[in-house]
Amino acid sequence: MFEWFANTLRQYPEIAIFLSLAFGYYFGSFTYKGLGLGAVTATLIAAVIIGQLGIEVTGPLKPFFFLMFLFAIGYAVGPQFVRGIAKDGLPQALYAAVVCVFCLLGGYLAARFAGYDLGSAAGLYAGSQTISASMGLATDAINRLGLPPEETKRLLDAMPVAYAVTYIFGTMGSAIIIALLGPALLRIDLEAACKRYEEKHGGKKEAGGPGTAWHQFEMRAYRVRPDGRVVGKTATEIEHLAPEHRVFVERFRRGDKIVDATSDTVIQGGDVVAVVGRRDVLVNLIGAEAEEVDDRELLAVPIEGVDVYVTSKDVDGRSLAELAQLPWARGVFLRKITRGATATDIPILPATKVHRGDILTLVGRTQDVGQATKMLGYPDKVTDVADVMFIGAAIAIGALVGAIVYNVGGVPLTLSTSGGALIAGLFFGWLRSVHPSFGRIPSPTVWFMNSVGLNVFIAIVGLSSGPKFVAGLQQLGFGLFLWGIFATTLPLILAMYVGKYLFRFDDAIVLGAVSGARTTTASLGMVNDRAKSQIPGLGYTVTYAVGNTLLTIWGMVLIILLA
Repeated sequence: MFEWFANTLRQYPEIAIFLSLAFGYYFGSFTYKGLGLGAVTATLIAAVIIGQLGIEVTGPLKPFFFLMFLFAIGYAVGPQFVRGIAKDGLPQALYAAVVCVFCLLGGYLAARFAGYDLGSAAGLYAGSQTISASMGLATDAINRLGLPPEETKRLLDAMPVAYAVTYIFGTMGSAIIIALLGPALLRIDLEAACKRYEEKHGGKKEAGGPGTAWHQFEMRAYRVRPDGRVVGKTATEIEHLAPEHRVFVERFRRGDKIVDATSDTVIQGGDVVAVVGRRDVLVNLIGAEAEEVDDRELLAVPIEGVDVYVTSKDVDGRSLAELAQLPWARGVFLRKITRGATATDIPILPATKVHRGDILTLVGRTQDVGQATKMLGYPDKVTDVADVMFIGAAIAIGALVGAIVYNVGGVPLTLSTSGGALIAGLFFGWLRSVHPSFGRIPSPTVWFMNSVGLNVFIAIVGLSSGPKFVAGLQQLGFGLFLWGIFATTLPLILAMYVGKYLFRFDDAIVLGAVSGARTTTASLGMVNDRAKSQIPGLGYTVTYAVGNTLLTIWGMVLIILLA
């Protein structure tokens, strides 16, 4: 039975790939306090074990999925990458570039001191910095060295061995260093720093909870007393009676008639007014002075919640406090801000700035939300349909540009098809954020291209190198694990001190910036938990976009430096 199974996998290697994915995603889903192997490492280990059966995978399957993965990475981070380089995110973008240089230096020094070959060095770098995608560009670079086929294969087989050994500390160790050791090294109290940041930027309590400037709302009906202080005042004047809160008069009943309120509507005694705002404001502020009534007809207004993809130039870079004063923001409330490839939740504070590419979750009356959506960008409607023409054309264009070889001083230089696909993703992802009328790729599709694309590539690498994996691990030994610790720790320690003392980032966001530049989402989760706040995420998105791009490209650069 086992012989039949092994022969079947050898004859149909595609089954082995799917089996590796199944085991990888299953075992990679287990975590302890937010830490685990992850799907990539678990898939690699599963593929290596299955690869002991001597399975060969040929054809363009590996580069196909890797190009798809790289394009998805670029597409997802494009808006933040371009904004970080071009506008007010420049300090964070420069910081991320510096940290990426530290990461390259850590991998380079470890490989030099230990005397590892190119394949082991590329794997050590990829694992210690938890940047699996760099192995693809390193593979391209090794293939272009013109080495004998046997030597090339030996180097490529060594790469996943070094990656698997160093990845464990690369992911768990980085989270521990940043979230647990970082505050002690920098002498900061994360929770207190985040509270100070919120107070400084207009927050009063935990971001997103009661007491922030924007929150989930209710609509309630109140009968105006004949001697009430709002009698004879316009809707705008009434709303300004509570200037520190966002409260709006939406409609009113006068006799048997129900009328939508405008800013010039004058309220009379005996009117029943529908007011919208935060629940605590309506209960504590208005409820204490007015009689609340249950007027179902008055309150039966169409309410809508919409995810809006921000594209407007006029909105880009403006704070929520500024936007709240604009006429089209009247009656519209903000529930959530999502930013970046990792869908980071951004704290909702008056000083929080909105950027192109953000997704804002708005709630309010249908007509109010519709008007606000037009001013902000486009509704991010739920759909299963991706613009496959756009995907195919963009990847093809990027790969063709990347395939061009430039001779500089007799030295052939090229982006490679992999680098071209990544650059294409960055460009077209940014272009989509500016002109979202084309190139739509639903989030689930981006996830599939990103996660499954990478893991198919990793599965094929593991299956191909499986027979020599154990021998390589025995040869490299425990020293590889220790050099991986060195390559992981050195850049992180440098990054923390540079972020705090050279770039002078606020204590509340500096560790989020370190996490982003090193593209370690696990550490951001741990930092947020320790801070009891989402504030550190403000330093994560731009640095993640730049870090994810440069750390991937470094896979090719490392081979050039060492070769």
